[in-house]
Amino acid sequence: MTTVIDEEVRVAGASTGSSDSRRKLVAGAADMIRRRGFAATSVRELAKHAHAPLGSTYHYFPGGKNQLASEAVTFAGELATKLLTRELEKGPVDGLHAFLQMWRKIVVDSDFRAGCPVLAVAVEDLSEGEDAPRIAAAQAFRQWTELLADSLGEHGAGRAEAARTATLIVAAVEGSIALCRAERGIEPLDRIAEQLELVVRQYITN
Repeated sequence: MTTVIDEEVRVAGASTGSSDSRRKLVAGAADMIRRRGFAATSVRELAKHAHAPLGSTYHYFPGGKNQLASEAVTFAGELATKLLTRELEKGPVDGLHAFLQMWRKIVVDSDFRAGCPVLAVAVEDLSEGEDAPRIAAAQAFRQWTELLADSLGEHGAGRAEAARTATLIVAAVEGSIALCRAERGIEPLDRIAEQLELVVRQYITN
């Protein structure tokens, strides 16, 4: 099973027209940032990674690396949002399982070299004028948290419990991804998966 991010990167890479070329660059940037982070990635390297001319990169993204990274983070965030939106229709536990499985596959299939591009940007010390990627990261985290909280509320959790649990899920998953990459092992993610399900089931009634 490919993840939503991997599938979009693959589809974008096979695209042809001008709008597809732009999407290909955004998808390629998301893939590179999740592997190397924001600071270690240049526009030249992004263009090379996406198999695109450097000139076309600046044509589509006159704001340079800052603009491209912001759109890449938004792109990755929205893909995870789509997954959550679809799977949470089945309930909070199903949504949690799908969210965990998506990140588990990304980490394992990349041999622990790729993580979350949203987290990669969020934790970097960005220079003055580079707020846009951080703002995009904050928005992605907020969307995921709100979706999880809404689903928990719809299934019996109180408003405060739903908000706290949703924040816990996002924070725990993102943190465990970093641990997995550092340890070159999937155990941190699997351990928090068990605990998060227990917490979710504690608050839902249906």
